[in-house]
Amino acid sequence: MSGEDRFVLCMLAPALAILGLLVAYPVGLLVFDSLFKVDTITPHIREWVGLKNYIDALTSKRVAESAFRTIQYSIFALFFEFTFGFCAALLFTALAGQSRWHRTIFTLPLMVPPIVAGLLWRFLLVGNIGILNYGLVQLGVIGDPDAIAWLSDEDIVIYSVSFADIWLTTSFVALVSYAGLTNIPKDLLEAARIDGANAFKRFWHVTLPLMRPVIAVVVIVRGVDAAKTFDLIWIQTQGGPNHASEVFSMNIYQRMVRFGDLGEASASGTLFLIVMMLLAAAAYWKIWRPVHA
Repeated sequence: MSGEDRFVLCMLAPALAILGLLVAYPVGLLVFDSLFKVDTITPHIREWVGLKNYIDALTSKRVAESAFRTIQYSIFALFFEFTFGFCAALLFTALAGQSRWHRTIFTLPLMVPPIVAGLLWRFLLVGNIGILNYGLVQLGVIGDPDAIAWLSDEDIVIYSVSFADIWLTTSFVALVSYAGLTNIPKDLLEAARIDGANAFKRFWHVTLPLMRPVIAVVVIVRGVDAAKTFDLIWIQTQGGPNHASEVFSMNIYQRMVRFGDLGEASASGTLFLIVMMLLAAAAYWKIWRPVHA
């Protein structure tokens, strides 16, 4: 090993040690605990059960339902965040330097803590006293404030609790997309315009392909972040009514804190980690890799 290689390893050693302490050790402990039956009251007493916790988690109806609701929540939130955020980024790009104040105002929700955002949207949506329903009554959309039970209707509650997430993080998508749009070479767009391509064709054949790495970042970061959402939903409904808004992270919390089953909660957490890694790898392979191929 050359002196330069040793120097590089010495420089990387502190970062590797911190990553090992903060990432590798907790993940290793999570997988280790998932192979035992452990109660949170007596964590020093362990009974080896092998893959039983994984089998119980995979065959549990409540776990399956919470996983399906997580998919519903994530797709719904990510779709609207990306749609609104990307359209806002296109608007900022069209306004160029005049969009400075627009971008500043648009990023204000990013400064709001998730707990505060959850409380805010709970007051907006709750029962017949929610501000949103009274606004819809004034606009003539509904005739009674009780017409839509945003947080107590089992059929729509999983979508209602995502409003806070959409409001909170659309600006993140807009800023990342705007950064990507400003880095697109203007020569390519001008060449396409000279060749006779209209605005839609320039967007579809030039802008969108060059934005694939940015889209990959948004999909991976926001997709994983939406899938592991806990605080925004908990502060609004605590998983109710009748577990209709209980997502996977909340199910893990319930098993760990309420039922005290550390082993099965760890197994569910390990499964969740594996799925998130597979989704991130798939998004990278399908969206980012073709640019470099």
